[in-house]
Amino acid sequence: MSELSNSPAANNFGSDELNKIVTKLSSCAEPRKRYEYLLFLAKKLPTLPVESLTNSIKVKGCISQVYVCCDLKEGKLFWQGYSDALITKGMLSFLIKGLNNLSPSEVLEIDPSFINATGLSTSLTPSRANGFMNIFLKMRTQASSFLKR
Repeated sequence: MSELSNSPAANNFGSDELNKIVTKLSSCAEPRKRYEYLLFLAKKLPTLPVESLTNSIKVKGCISQVYVCCDLKEGKLFWQGYSDALITKGMLSFLIKGLNNLSPSEVLEIDPSFINATGLSTSLTPSRANGFMNIFLKMRTQASSFLKR
């Protein structure tokens, strides 16, 4: 196991990958370091084709343009997304990385307290914090739609 999972700050929010990212962010003493990590994650997010950017996958309530979608393959969700703002793109990448390869039920069981546990809520503007939650809620809604089929 990685050293992140052995950290005393490690919690179980419903996904090993999500736990690792939360631990990394919560261990940053300076808000600037958290932003740097989000920017690092933003650079890792693959680009969605422009033709995929439709209203049905657009995240409402974000100042930035944010899109997120998933495919269900063998019972697991695989996420993709796009944002036109770097910090928001980093938050989107964080969520995609943390919720990728989970079943729809597992996504719905994710404990939303992970957002506060990151420490980001103290350094994000209220509109960005709201956008972060809206992205997460859109992902939960999409996961839920696979259970209704």
